[in-house]
Amino acid sequence: MEYITEYDRIYATDHAGNVIAEVTFPAKDGVSTIDHTFVDSSLRGQGVAGRLVKLAADKILAEGNKIAATCSYAVAWFERHPEYHLVCSGPVACRIDRRKYKL
Repeated sequence: MEYITEYDRIYATDHAGNVIAEVTFPAKDGVSTIDHTFVDSSLRGQGVAGRLVKLAADKILAEGNKIAATCSYAVAWFERHPEYHLVCSGPVACRIDRRKYKL
């Protein structure tokens, strides 16, 4: 599979140009947050999502940014790959201090 890399996105398309696999990781203040991973059902179980997250993590680090993740798949992937260090994970914990606010 051939992956297309953009500033904050890595994806693959089928022969018709439809996106069949994608990971997005917008950056802010030196932290890129992996917030979305998508793999078409025809590709599931083939390691495509894991490959996308690894490609994104390697790109983020190569650019000198830190890695955060709010996508549930990415959070689980990083738990299985401790060689990569997350500065933050989870959709709520990244944005507010839970001790200050009742959620």
